[in-house]
Amino acid sequence: MNLDLGDTRLLIEVGAKHGLLRNEMAYVLATAYHETAHTMKPVREYGGEAYLKKKKYYPYVGMGYVQLTWRENYEKASRKLGVDFVSNPKLLLEPKYSAEIIVVGMRDGWFTGKKLSDYITLQKSDFKNARRIVNGTDKADLIAKYARQYDASLLAEGYGVDQMVSAPEAEIVPPPEPEKPLSKSARFWTWLGSGGGAAVIPLVDWKVQMLIVGAIIVVAGYAILTMPQARAKLEKLVSAL
Repeated sequence: MNLDLGDTRLLIEVGAKHGLLRNEMAYVLATAYHETAHTMKPVREYGGEAYLKKKKYYPYVGMGYVQLTWRENYEKASRKLGVDFVSNPKLLLEPKYSAEIIVVGMRDGWFTGKKLSDYITLQKSDFKNARRIVNGTDKADLIAKYARQYDASLLAEGYGVDQMVSAPEAEIVPPPEPEKPLSKSARFWTWLGSGGGAAVIPLVDWKVQMLIVGAIIVVAGYAILTMPQARAKLEKLVSAL
């Protein structure tokens, strides 16, 4: 990606000032690239004045590198930066203000409550789900592709090389595995079998009772050790030894 396009250098400067990791900076740039129609300049929501005046949220329409919208978000930005964007919304088209809004806003979760560190850290670059910081999952795959390209460009320039970002370029946090139905759970049938064995102990002679007790101990131990929490603790104990 072209790091000299539009105000890209300004965004990188502001991101560095606020301590963004390289992969965090890459995602901010990817967001700006998408939201500004690839200009990397603060823009006003498409539609023209006549169209926008018909909207209930005029004049607090989407503006800037991240398309800040709605009066409450203008008020929040005003409080955070000490600039009255409510009385003068067009200040959001000034790069010095708009750059602070996209960088700090995405870092701290101004827009949706989600923030950069929820998805992007030294250990992971979940560029796809990071779209939730701004706008749900709209164009998430496309912006993730831009972020990977920006990450490579920033690395080539030496941005954040001392930060030891270890996440693969395309790392995506996998979705949680769906829980198996109870009827297909091996652990369920193990516990059920153990309970059934215990129930017949009084009905058989002592030799058979000993065999049943031994079997119950084995299957119960299996069921316990296949529980993720128990397995993790056992692995930690073994590694400590």
